Amino acid sequence: MADNTKIEWTDATWNPITGCSIVSPGCTNCYAMKLAGTRLRHHPSRTGLTKDSKAGPVWTGEVRFNREWLDQPLRWKRPRMIFVCAHGDLFAEGVPDEWIDQIFAVMALCPQHTFQVLTKRPERMRGYLYGDSARQRVAWAEAACAMNRFAPDWRNEDIHGRHRSLVMAAGMEWPLPNVWLGASVEDQKRADERLPLLRETPAQVRWTSAEPLLGSLDLSRHIDILDWVVVGGESGHGARPMQPEWAESLRDQCAAAGVPFLFKQWGSHKQTSDCNGRYMIPATKKEAGRLLDGIEHNGFPEVRR
Repeated sequence: MADNTKIEWTDATWNPITGCSIVSPGCTNCYAMKLAGTRLRHHPSRTGLTKDSKAGPVWTGEVRFNREWLDQPLRWKRPRMIFVCAHGDLFAEGVPDEWIDQIFAVMALCPQHTFQVLTKRPERMRGYLYGDSARQRVAWAEAACAMNRFAPDWRNEDIHGRHRSLVMAAGMEWPLPNVWLGASVEDQKRADERLPLLRETPAQVRWTSAEPLLGSLDLSRHIDILDWVVVGGESGHGARPMQPEWAESLRDQCAAAGVPFLFKQWGSHKQTSDCNGRYMIPATKKEAGRLLDGIEHNGFPEVRR
């Protein structure tokens, strides 16, 4: 968990849940998985979440609820964009609905922040958010949080003027206006599987992250429901190169549809060319930079808070 994160599209990360499992090719070189199995392997929030393999640390599928970090957004007074569960997946298979309820409750209590949720499991996200039961559960959890069960330092205090009663379920705005819900898609197969599920998910803002981008993407069947597209190449050991034309195509698709586009990074490869054309060569992330055709693309949804 960090304020002032280096992730280009957010301001801070919040990790009330850590741990995950591999579900698709985009997970192969997951930075959170590698970190959990190396530098942070003895940290209480990461211990036992990975196992060693010939390719390095691999998620075990175990997930952990870091309750001591649950109220962190309540402690941040200045408005921020916050990446939720940057070192896990809020909708991972092993995460109980009760944990998700409490996380949504904290987000409801922090209207000054914008929360960015990204999942590779949009079917679970859709199931959780569809219908009225989640809103009612979150309302009860929110009231309990405000009444000191999860945030004891605020005893008898009105948190940001948002203290609510236990009967507020019918009046809570749903879906939460300060929560952006996104699906991660690394290739066409994953886009065609996940983005229709995102379409069916109640959300004020829907977005997608194509990072690591592992192939060309045609978003023509999905772009009408997207409020934001983030694109990036893979970084770190074993990174797979992103071809320039893949990123350029997504930039052009977003421009034609009027969808904000953010180019995050090239990753661990940079573009070069010779008489035979363009190709990618290994480079550090800093060397590769984040310019696409000489331009830094920093689009955000207009509803950014």
